[in-house]
Order: sequence, then C-alpha cells, then structure tokens
Amino acid sequence: MGVVYGDIGTSPLYTLQTTLSHDGLHPTQESIYGVLSLIFWAQILVVSLKYVVFIMRADNKGEGGIMALMALAQRSVREQPKLRWVLVILGIFGAALFYGDGVVTPAISVLSAVEGVKVAAPGLGKWVVPITVVVLFLLFLLQRHGTERVGKLFGPVMLVWFVVIALLGVNMIVRHPQVLYAVLPIYGVKFFLSHGLQAFIALGGVVLALTGAEALYADMGHFGKKPIRMAWFSFVLPALLLNYFGQGALLLMHPEAIDNPFFKLAPTLLLYPMIGLATVATVIASQSVISGAFSMTREAMSLGYSMRMPVVHTSREMSGQIFVPWVNYFLLLMVLFAVLHFGSSERLSAAYGIAVTGTMAITTILALIVARHQWGWKMPAVVAAGGLFLVIDLSFFSANLIKIEYGGWFPLVLGLAVFTWMTTWRRGRELVVREIKQGGLALAPFIAAMREHPPLRVPGTAVFLTANQHAVPHALLHNLKHNKVLHERNVLLTVEMLESPVAEAEERIHIDATGDEFYGIALRFGFAEDPNVPLALSQCARGGLGFDMMDTTFFLSRENIVADKRRPGMALWRDKLFVFMARNALPATAYFQIPGNRLIELGAQVEI
Repeated sequence: MGVVYGDIGTSPLYTLQTTLSHDGLHPTQESIYGVLSLIFWAQILVVSLKYVVFIMRADNKGEGGIMALMALAQRSVREQPKLRWVLVILGIFGAALFYGDGVVTPAISVLSAVEGVKVAAPGLGKWVVPITVVVLFLLFLLQRHGTERVGKLFGPVMLVWFVVIALLGVNMIVRHPQVLYAVLPIYGVKFFLSHGLQAFIALGGVVLALTGAEALYADMGHFGKKPIRMAWFSFVLPALLLNYFGQGALLLMHPEAIDNPFFKLAPTLLLYPMIGLATVATVIASQSVISGAFSMTREAMSLGYSMRMPVVHTSREMSGQIFVPWVNYFLLLMVLFAVLHFGSSERLSAAYGIAVTGTMAITTILALIVARHQWGWKMPAVVAAGGLFLVIDLSFFSANLIKIEYGGWFPLVLGLAVFTWMTTWRRGRELVVREIKQGGLALAPFIAAMREHPPLRVPGTAVFLTANQHAVPHALLHNLKHNKVLHERNVLLTVEMLESPVAEAEERIHIDATGDEFYGIALRFGFAEDPNVPLALSQCARGGLGFDMMDTTFFLSRENIVADKRRPGMALWRDKLFVFMARNALPATAYFQIPGNRLIELGAQVEI
C-alpha cells in the first residue's frame, strides 16, 4: 500500500474538483452522476481489468514496468527486425513520458495537499506555493538517505489514509445515498449525449483518477502479483470509490463546495490533521514515482539507452532501493519549475494527463505484442482486447491533447527531451562500436603472427575489455607497441546486458579458448542487476579458467570521441550532444566495479 498505491491513492485530492470545474461545466446532478460514472468504470476497466488482470501477466521473469515490457516484447519478435525497431521507439518514448509523470506527480500532489490551508484559513493562500517548494525541496534532499528507514512508515500511513478517506466518503454517502446510482453506466452515456464536447473534455480530468496505475505494474518485481492484486480489490479500490462518491454526495447537497470538495468532506475539527495527513500521503506518493524514475534509469543504462551514471544503493537488504544523484537533481529542478510556473493544482492538472495517457497507450500496444507472439493468443482475441483498451486509452489521450496550450506542452517537451537524450546515446554507441570494429585487426592472424614471432611474455593475466571478440583490442596493440611485452595469459572480455532482468546461471559466463593462452570470455548480466566483473570472473574457475585478482591487470581503451560532419551517422548537433554525454558518463570501469589499482587505461580517438 505504501509504495505501490501512494500515487493513485492521493488522486481524490484533485480529480473531482478539476473535472467538474473546467470551462462551461458546473456541478449539477446530471454532470456529477455522469463524471462519477466515468470515474467508476475507468477504475474497473483500466486499473482493474487492464492493469491488474491483463498487463500484470506480462512479467519479464517477475519484473514489470515499461522498459521491462519493451525488452520482453523485443524478445518475442526476434526474427522481425523492423518490428523490433518500432517497439524500441515506442518503449523509449513511453519511458520518456514516464519522466514527465515523475515531474508532474510530486508537484500536483503536494500542491493540492497544501492547498487545504486555504479551506481552513483563506488568508494563508499566499503561502501555498512557498510551503510546497519547501516540502518538495526537503523531499528531494532526503533522497540520498534512501527509503530503507522511512519505508517502514509508508504502509501504516497509507493504511490510515485509505481508512480515513473511506470513512469521510461513507459519512457523506449515508446522507445522500442516491449518489450510488452513478455506478450505472447509463449515467455516463447520458452525460456524453447531453454535454457533447464538454463531456469529452471532462475525460481529461477523469484520467487523473488513474494516475499511478502504471506503478501497479512497475512495482511488480518488488512485491509480486498476488499481494498487489489482493490489496487493490480488497482495500484500495473500495476506499477510493467511497471517497469519490462521498465527494459527489457533498456536491449534490452543496454545489458551492466545488472549490475543494475533498477537504470539505472533513469536519472542521479534523481539517488541520487532515491537511497534515494529506501532505504526508502526497510525499509518499511522490516518493514512489521518484523511486520509479531511479529504477527506470538503471534499467535504461543496462539496456544501452542511457549514459552511465553513478548509482548509490541505499539498502543492504533490497537491491531495488537505489539513488541516482543526477536524476534526482534533474527532477528537483523540473518539479520546482512546474510549481512556480503553474502555481496551483488546478492549472497544473492541465499538464498531467498527457504523460500518463501516452504511457498507458504504449503499454497496451507492447502487451498486445507479447500476448500475440509469446502467449499465442489468436488474432480475434488480440483485436478484441486491443479494441477495448486502446479505444479507452486513446480517448483519454485525445481529450488531454486539447490541454496542450494550457500546460500539456510541459510533459511533452520533457518527454521529447528525454527521448532525444536516450536515442542519441543509443545511436552514438552503435556508431562508436561500428568504428572500433572496422578499424580493428583480425584476432586469428594476430595470434598466428605472435606464435611465429613471439614477444617477451611477462607473468600474470591481462584482461582487455572489448566489444568485438574477433578483433585485437586497441589496448592490447598499444601495450605491445609501447611496452614490447605480452602477458602470460590474455583474456578478451565482453560484457553483454540481456533483455531479461536476471541472467540464468548457465548463460552468465561463456569461455572460448582461442589458443596460445588467448581466451575470449563473454559475461552476461540482466538489466536489473549490477554488473560486477571481478565477482563474475572469480566464478570462471568452474569453467577451468581461474583468476587471481592480485595477479590480474585490466586494460581498457578510453575512447576520445570526435564529432566529424563528414562521416555518415547522426546530425552534427546530435554528434556533439553524444560527445558531451560520453565525456560526462561514468567510466565503464566504475560501472563494472573494476578496482582502480588493477586498471590501466590507454587512449584511442574515435571519429563519428
């Protein structure tokens, strides 16, 4: 409850207020019943049926999230390169939009909670933005300490939150039980028939009730399917619906409460405690999205879609609890900009839906690919499921496109920036590897020449990190040219990142003896693992190739990348962006946890 449901659990703070107060729509009985009906069926069809039942089946060896789903979809269409390329583009764009969600969620959640002070004391309204900025700054400042300790508070706090919002809803429903008629879909249909364009625009507000649904899938690897499903159906869903219908009952009796129906559910004596509880709950909701951004960044680095960055583990027990400083600072700056620029949760809600609905639609498409190619679904079943889910997703997305000029541009610009960043890194690495492979000497003739004209051999093992097992690494050539020696044993080491979260024991290490004490080793890691090369090499003894780390020296060619407009590849500005990223990326040796006192780096210039 604390980690998975923090985001969707705080949606009642702003959903009904935003939906029923946009231009031209007022809280009449017809509009209240219609919007409540839409919210109810969105929770049933999108969250319950699509995510909890359908999407969560698409687990990548237990891992969830759009990057894990993209890798799973790619594996299911190995023989179709064009389709794989399309899936990569979709997956990267969906991940990029998730970062937009990671910026807007903390901003709108904390802002909407702090806005409760205007209900208690209208004169304090001018302090809403400063208080929000302070809370968010402290939230991001504390990220470096991790969630290991405060995580123990998440579950109990959210448990109290859901119980309280459910009781507040029940208290109002008892006074006006007729509001429960809104569960009938006919009221949603009538709302569309009578309000037309206004009802379509209202979908852009209804989708706010679904924010955080992606977390159900993304956090599957931490908790498993069964606990997430049980918590949703037995506790979280009933609590959310009771609160939404309670707010609807309040508005039926007091339409003027539309300025903040959530906090006006609470009795006057409980208003300040409710504001405090809401603020804590929104901080927890923000924490779950921020942690998701950290996890997605690590997956993107492993899969080759992001430059390497420092990753700090904040827990000795759980490998998933990590802190990525660069991402933390980026999110902090963007979140503060969002709060200061938009200034209220109502204005910020216009920026919210596009990122969420875009990611939802992409997740649906990727899951349908998996259902067709991996689960063996017949085409009629795929078309039926796709028709239902994509019509809903694209309806929500289209309704939010209307908001672009009012704030929807913000997550789109963020998403496009992250998309450009990821695709530039991916393409740049492909160009670098291509240049290295084209310029390398073939390994087999080189070994034959060394056998005929043997150089001086020195004791010990030399490990050369290389992307091409069939070519002589530049570092080996430089060592031979300048030092006039070869080590007694030479290992060409390649590290591969798999499209599965964890590498199986039988695929972790592959050893190939090429003769004359030259060996090729391929180490494979899953995208959810931290690649520890020395530890993996210590396990090579099982394959007959033991390593003494005190007698082993690692050689690495550090590429000095130069952008050259005369070479085919990317546009020059993307070449220069990639050069900047490469120069500021975490060195491969640090990423692979190679000890600095066993390392020799030799420079090599690469033009792209």
